Amino acid sequence: MKARDVAVQGVLAGVALVAAFFVWQREPSRAQGEVTVEDAQSSALDRIRYDEEVRFVELFRDPQDRDTVWVRLGNKPAKPGSEAGVASDAGSAALDAGALAHATSDAGPQVGANSPASAGNTGALTVTTDAGVAPRANTGALAAATDAGVAPRANAGANASTDAGTPASPAPVPPPRELRGNDVALKLFSRFAPLRAQRDLGVLDDKKLEEIGLVKTERGLTLTLDGTPKTFRLATPASGWGAPYLQRTTDGHVFLLGPGLLPDLEAAASRLVDRRLHTFDVDGFDHIVISTGTTSRAFVASGKSPGAVQLSPVDAPSTPDDFARNWHDRLWRLTPVELLGRGEAPPGPAPTPAFRVEYQRAGKAVGELSMAKTPDGSWYARTEFTAGWTRMGGGLELLAEDAAKLTAPR
Repeated sequence: MKARDVAVQGVLAGVALVAAFFVWQREPSRAQGEVTVEDAQSSALDRIRYDEEVRFVELFRDPQDRDTVWVRLGNKPAKPGSEAGVASDAGSAALDAGALAHATSDAGPQVGANSPASAGNTGALTVTTDAGVAPRANTGALAAATDAGVAPRANAGANASTDAGTPASPAPVPPPRELRGNDVALKLFSRFAPLRAQRDLGVLDDKKLEEIGLVKTERGLTLTLDGTPKTFRLATPASGWGAPYLQRTTDGHVFLLGPGLLPDLEAAASRLVDRRLHTFDVDGFDHIVISTGTTSRAFVASGKSPGAVQLSPVDAPSTPDDFARNWHDRLWRLTPVELLGRGEAPPGPAPTPAFRVEYQRAGKAVGELSMAKTPDGSWYARTEFTAGWTRMGGGLELLAEDAAKLTAPR
């Protein structure tokens, strides 16, 4: 190649690098007519909080790893008067409406305003207008759901007052649950800084604010940028969905958000929580060590996704063990039923360890899985990646028995 050709190639390469630099540095493309609600760099965003009347969702960066996002799911205390009594014409008679049902998805708790379930209300209210007396009518309690680890709340006959109608004390609110966010949560987090909307509707009058659901709303959005909170009000749509109107509290400007920004926050427990037990696949380890009690046994592992990993005893690496392979394949395909939060323990007495699997690659540990059983028969697992314990499905007794067979002395 001639010197001239080399020089031309060098100039073209330099131009390409400069063009790539400017493309990388320029502001991301936006839709036509899009406006900026809050101008901030993605690196300045520390936390997103989405509020509803009975629950909240927070997304925040891990202080030790800024590339990791955590999801915090929590319930709010019941407001005074939300379980108020019923009064007759001749005198006030309180009727305990029972405890609110708190229904949740399997990654975290959500309050029963979204999915209430009545477990039983067997009484009937009878009001005697002459005496102003109302007998107790609620002998059952609304059921608390489900796989979020929230204790059922029962109120089987609270006192009814014929004089003052004193409301029952609200049930205690369980602590929030912190779970690791998935890739969807990470991408969603970056979309809030800068925060953009489809249109700026300006400052609206009270009548228009009421029409679009911004007068009596309980929904809100808070962005924490470099430690400073920026608050917004979100419309409560009359139909229960859509209408993503947002009002900036600093100047009252109302914006129309895009349709894809809020749904993930509204369904955070199912959309934003990372449900994986491990981040590596079957080709990410070359040895496993199975332990039950004080005995353990090591196997050489080889495999490629999506097939089952082949296991051979370390003292006979050329002799595959089909029993061990099938056992591990069943274990590998298990999925959590419920994810407990960071620092959260299973309810009741501590679970009893059943078996443990350590995954190794090139002589170094890359992961582990510990399986345990609670006195009520529930199975829980935890790994190097999960935030804490995860509740598994039932019927794992055979898996534990086979683990004991695999580790039995030969």
